[in-house]
Amino acid sequence: MDTFENLTRYKIFLSVAEHKSISKAAASLYISQPAVSITIKKLEENLNTTLFIRRSKGVELTEKGRLLYDSVKKALHMLTDTEKSLRFPFYTGYLRIATSNVLCKHFLMPYLKEYIKQYPDTELAITCTSSAEAQVMLKECSVDLALVVKPQSLGKYVYHPMGMIEYIFVCTPAYREKWSCKNDEIFQYANIMLLNQDNVSRKHINAYYAKNNIMPLHILEVNEMDMLIEFAKMGIGISCVVRQFVEYELKSGCLMEIPLSNPVMPREIGFLYQEIQPFNENILNFIYLFF
Repeated sequence: MDTFENLTRYKIFLSVAEHKSISKAAASLYISQPAVSITIKKLEENLNTTLFIRRSKGVELTEKGRLLYDSVKKALHMLTDTEKSLRFPFYTGYLRIATSNVLCKHFLMPYLKEYIKQYPDTELAITCTSSAEAQVMLKECSVDLALVVKPQSLGKYVYHPMGMIEYIFVCTPAYREKWSCKNDEIFQYANIMLLNQDNVSRKHINAYYAKNNIMPLHILEVNEMDMLIEFAKMGIGISCVVRQFVEYELKSGCLMEIPLSNPVMPREIGFLYQEIQPFNENILNFIYLFF
C-alpha cells in the first residue's frame, strides 16, 4: 500500500473500531458499506491478521486489532496536531481530560481558567463521566488525562496524587432532632441518601457498611452528588457526601455532620495518564498548576 492509501484505510479502520459497526462507520464516513468491508478485508490481508470478530450485532476488536487501534489512534492525533501547528504557528497542541461531574465542578473547575490563561493556544476538551468510564476512555486513547479516584492497580499508567477526599454523612439540624437515637444507630431509622450502585463512591460506602455490619433501613438513590447535597438541605434525609464539597453548608450551619464512632475511610484522588512516547507535554503543564 502506498502512504495515501494506507492512511485512508487506517481512518476507516478507526471508524469501524469506534462505532463497533461497519454500517455505522460507513454512514459516518459517507461511503458505502461494501467499500468499508472491502477496505477492512484488504487491511487484514496486508497485515496477515484478523482485526475484528464479526458478531450478529456488529464487530469487536481482536487482541491484535486493539493493539493496532491504540497505535493508529495515537498516530492520527499526532498527525492532526502537527498539521495544526503548521497552519497556526501559535498552536500548542491539545489536551483532553475526563473526570466525574463532581470532581470537575468542585476540584477541576478552579484550575481551568488559569490553564486557559497560561496556555491560550492549547485546544482543551473536558468530558464529564464516571471515574470508571474515564479510565476506559484513557485506555482507548480518547482522552489524554483522567482525574479519578486512585485505582487499585495502576498497570501501565502514571499516577499523580492530588489529595484525599473524605466521606461524611450530613443532614439539616432539624432533621437530626427528629431522631432521639445515638449517631451510630441513625441508619436504622432515617432516610439514607446515596449515589447509585454503579458509582465507585457507592461501592466504597457499601464496603464500609459491610465492614461495620450496618444495614440501612431506608435508602434513596440518586445519580449525582450535587443532588445528594440539595436533598439533604431540603431536610428529607441524611446524605453521604464528600466533606470538601459541603464546607460552605457546614460553616453556615444549614447542614451538620453526623459524627460516627467508625468514620468512613478517606480516598485518594489524582491524575492518571498513559506512559507513552511521544509524550503530550500539555499533560504535565496542567498537572503542575496544582503544585
